[in-house]
Amino acid sequence: MKVAVVGATGMVGEVMLRVLAERNFPVTELLPVASERSVGRLLPFRDREYPVIGLADAVAARPDIAIFSAGGDTSLEWAPRFADAGTTVIDNSSAWRMDPGKKLVVPEINADTLGPEDKIIANPKSTVDEKLQALTMCDKELMNQPRRLPLCYREASRDCARVVRGAKYVLDPEDTDGAEDYTWMRSERLTDPEGLAAKGYK
Repeated sequence: MKVAVVGATGMVGEVMLRVLAERNFPVTELLPVASERSVGRLLPFRDREYPVIGLADAVAARPDIAIFSAGGDTSLEWAPRFADAGTTVIDNSSAWRMDPGKKLVVPEINADTLGPEDKIIANPKSTVDEKLQALTMCDKELMNQPRRLPLCYREASRDCARVVRGAKYVLDPEDTDGAEDYTWMRSERLTDPEGLAAKGYK
């Protein structure tokens, strides 16, 4: 299988390469991909070294899979180009998570929803991924509910107490102690990804 790792010279890209090797993923040809300033650099993978190539060359090589971890802007621009070339893109950025036309996939939970037509696959932020896996293991009935709201406010410590009370109110509207705090969360746009990003939360 021909696999491209986009963002291969970054910290996450290095981990991706290591995990592919550790898991004995069936890579028959590796394409480490990065920005033009890194083109030509050699990266070790298993028992050999591979030269870094640019994005355009990677698209032309038509890999079977392209794993992206190069930032949202790069994903928005280049993931469709890979997809148009027949490559299945697995994106690790926030670029496609809120796109209603793309599936948000945690492999341990809903990989069975994917089909050959899904050429750009988003995955959730790591902290949400972990929470959903735990919920699935602990409570299948809960995961079958039509609405679930996983929350992550790890950078919002200065407002932590209000956020926790507001989150409890979302989960249990009868717990009215958090109603005022939830109203504040909505006014501060702490209940949607765009609002969190605008305030510097990730």
